[in-house]
Amino acid sequence: MAFELTILGSSSATPTSERYPTAQVLNASGRFFLIDCGEGTQIQIRRQKIGFGKINHIFISHLHGDHFYGLIGLISTFNLLGLTRDIHIYSPSQLKDIIQPQLDFLKGDLRFNVIFHPLNFKKPQLIFEDKKIEVISFPLKHSINCCGFLFREKQKEANIKKEYIRQYQIPIAQIKDIKQGADFVAANGEVILNSLLTTPPPTPLSYAFCSDTAFHPPIADVIKNVDLLYHEATFTEELREWANKTYHSTALDAAKMAKMTNAGELIIGHFSSRYKEVEPFLNEAQTVFSNTLDAVDGKTYPVKRKQ
Repeated sequence: MAFELTILGSSSATPTSERYPTAQVLNASGRFFLIDCGEGTQIQIRRQKIGFGKINHIFISHLHGDHFYGLIGLISTFNLLGLTRDIHIYSPSQLKDIIQPQLDFLKGDLRFNVIFHPLNFKKPQLIFEDKKIEVISFPLKHSINCCGFLFREKQKEANIKKEYIRQYQIPIAQIKDIKQGADFVAANGEVILNSLLTTPPPTPLSYAFCSDTAFHPPIADVIKNVDLLYHEATFTEELREWANKTYHSTALDAAKMAKMTNAGELIIGHFSSRYKEVEPFLNEAQTVFSNTLDAVDGKTYPVKRKQ
């Protein structure tokens, strides 16, 4: 199934005529996760023809407005469309206090519950999982509490070789155990090793979102070997002093993090509106990490396994 990232917004604090504030949708094996929800997010979701009804898990990294000001409008639209699935929001705990009065105003008509899950800003934490996907939050280094998110497939079972099912007359009841690593004992007592009976499953795919943050080496251990890394690059090195002052990263910082984590691919975004072109960001990042792409609003990036 698909594992791909769609950029809805790649600007920083203020939108431009070409870039919306931060928002992304990750399609992870048919699960659609909204990551941040800047102003205009719902317009971008419609433009990219992503079904509103597919989204009921929303991850808000921190409480700067360019990362959540689109949330109440999106919730209102969910309601107007007649959606009934509960909405789960993973965010700083204060977000509930901020938008609860607006939710109360809609309460008479709201067809679903909005359920808040507070983030942990002290250590990595598993915040969501189902049979196929797990999501881990981890603290970033910003001017206010901020979390990154790691989305990772769960390890699939091994594939059993069909020809050996027939050859060794393996009962259906034992196939599941073999897929999970068990050997098989034939009727004559012969032990058939699992390594002969199966082929290994593919390596789980993973995607990490790191915005907003200064360069922060401790996160490398959490997202080590990630297939696709999105890391903010608000400035280039010429504005290093301003990056340090505002707890943001440069394109060079993002590239250093990609190299440190042994990422497969890097997407840089959260570009300051000071810049009219993104080429300086790419040129800077690619001096350290050649497999760097720039975030483009409306573009979808497949998450590919590291070579």
